[in-house]
Amino acid sequence: MRPALILVVAFISVLGLGEAQTCTDCFVSSRAAYYPNSDEQGTETGACGFGTFGATINGGDVSAASDLYRDGMGCGACYQVRCTNSAYCSDKGVNVVITDHGSSDRTDFILSRRAFGRMAQTKDAAASLLALGIIDIQYRRVSCSYPGKNITVKIDENSNYPYYLAFVIWYQQGKQDITAVQLCETQNFACKLLDRSYGAVWTTTSPPSGPLSIRMLFSDDDGDETWVVPVNNIPESWKAGETYDTGVQVNV
Repeated sequence: MRPALILVVAFISVLGLGEAQTCTDCFVSSRAAYYPNSDEQGTETGACGFGTFGATINGGDVSAASDLYRDGMGCGACYQVRCTNSAYCSDKGVNVVITDHGSSDRTDFILSRRAFGRMAQTKDAAASLLALGIIDIQYRRVSCSYPGKNITVKIDENSNYPYYLAFVIWYQQGKQDITAVQLCETQNFACKLLDRSYGAVWTTTSPPSGPLSIRMLFSDDDGDETWVVPVNNIPESWKAGETYDTGVQVNV
């Protein structure tokens, strides 16, 4: 009986370890810094391709990421980041959006000054955190939420109608990644898979003519995938620099 009991206990322990390793809501320990030469907001030239929008989204609570950048797939993902010094830090921390790529002395995050200070309990504590420069943190991925906002397509300024189309997706919602994007003709429904040029910028040469429908593939850590088709189309005569509301929200 005793050997069998040992085997059962060992099996249960292995199951528990597996559950711990796959916990998607658990905090991970790391380190964070902040943009030392920025104002309260983030950078306007981030590697995700958001431009000035990347400095102001989420009220300026944004961050660069190192490994979490994931070759651009991590752009637009949201994380709860909290520092661990009980003398200065709140339990809640701050929710940030990834808009850039970068690291500093074994950090996973380089936050905007605003976001870095918002991890503190008080304004005085925020000044103390900023003086430290690099601090120990815990983080976990959380859902992005933009009340009153639909997913929006921003046509990149380098686009050249009708020969070259590039765009970035704003207000990515939920807790999933956009892993693929298709551009479809609205008349015959022929679709073309786009390339991820860099960061969150999707591109294609010789885009289809006429009004265009975008299909976005949302994927989670469990391998579940869902194609989302916006309500609104990109108009036939799209223009570089313009933004187009897709008419959809994805809160998963």
